[in-house]
Order: sequence, then structure tokens, then C-alpha cells
Amino acid sequence: MRTGVTVHLSPTDRKRLLAIVDDRNSPQKHVWRAQIVLATADGLGTVEIMRKADVSKTAVWRWQERFMAEGVDGLLRDKTRPARVPKLANDVAERIVALTLGDPPGETTHWTGRVMAQVVGVSLTSVQRIWRAHGLAPHRIRAFKLSNDPKFAAKVRDIVGLYVDPPAHAVVLSVDEKSQIQVLDRTQPGLPIKKGRAGTMTTNATARPPCSPPSTSWNARSSADVCSATGIRSLSAS
Repeated sequence: MRTGVTVHLSPTDRKRLLAIVDDRNSPQKHVWRAQIVLATADGLGTVEIMRKADVSKTAVWRWQERFMAEGVDGLLRDKTRPARVPKLANDVAERIVALTLGDPPGETTHWTGRVMAQVVGVSLTSVQRIWRAHGLAPHRIRAFKLSNDPKFAAKVRDIVGLYVDPPAHAVVLSVDEKSQIQVLDRTQPGLPIKKGRAGTMTTNATARPPCSPPSTSWNARSSADVCSATGIRSLSAS
């Protein structure tokens, strides 16, 4: 033990330290810290304490001083250390959020983590952490459909019933829009992305399916109603 370092244990402190050592669920770092203090109070030297606790000389000195300054509670907590990677400035996080709520660069449909990291000059994990903290998910789009048809519920039950409980020896054909054509214009404007909510987009498009007559709008999900006749004939003809 270093000259001038003397540890006097009260019965309460000794009882707490012995309980830490005897408890099988105690973290090992708490156990050897308690062993250092107990051995110091018993008058053992630094070399013997090092051998008993299996720690270095600087560790023995450090926890002797910590106990003398803060008591048993000081042995059970570590001092806060600065992060190895410096925190991002607040203006960087604000810029990432502002860019996410705006339009993506080029012809992309939404921001990706790697593109954002490249534009702002930070790591991908930093972008993902900021998005998670602000509840942003630019890759998610929630679709919605508002129908004005008074018989919409009955039609849904009829169509869904064909899949859930089809008649015997029945064949259900479903015709969708033409492949390799991306519909960009919608009949109703969607809501932009915001904190805790994905962007929204209606399922109605201003284009027409390839098998229906010209019209101002069509529903991609209910195009089977429009193509029920012409779609089947076109498939059989081809």
C-alpha cells in the first residue's frame, strides 16, 4: 500500500463489501474492487493485493482513492468517459431531417441512407440513427383509397369471397395494369413524409390500363372490372 493511504472500514461498509464478494451474481469488476478495499483495510501490501485481486498496481491505487473519496457506492459505478467518436453537430442533424422531408436528388423515388450519407458527408449509421430518432422512414409509402361508390362494400365482399370461399370448379382471373410501366401521376395528392408517419399515395392513377377504353382515371386494384371481357379475349388471342 502506498505511504499515507489508510482505509478504515465501518461495520456497515465491511458488511456491504463482503456481500458483494460472496454474491455469485455480482459483476466481477465489483468483486475485485471490493477485494482491493477489504485487503487494504486488513493491512495487506500493494503487491499482495495485486496478486489476490489479479489486477495491476494502478488499478489498486485507483480504487483505493475512489473508496476514500466516495465510499462503497463509488466502487459500484464507473466514471463517464467521453465518446470515442465525436457527436454530430445539431445543424448536421437538422440538415439531414430537412433534406429527408424534401425531394430526393435526380430521378430517384425516395432518399436512401447511402445517398444521404454521401450528400451530407457523414456515415450511414449516423443517418440511420438520426432517422430513427426523428421517426423518419423515407422508404415506406402507405397507400390509401377513398371510394365514392355506394355499393363499394358489397363489391368488396363479392370479390374477396371468390378468393376466400370460391365456388366448386371455379377459376378466378385477375387482370392488373401492364407490366414495365410505372404510374407517376395520381388522381389525389398524397401527404408528405413527417415525423412518425410515412408518406401516403393513392392507388388511383391518371393513366389507363392497356386493355380498357380511354378514360381520365383508373383504379389499379379494381382494373379487373374494366378488363373482365377485353382482357380475357386479348390473352386468348395472344
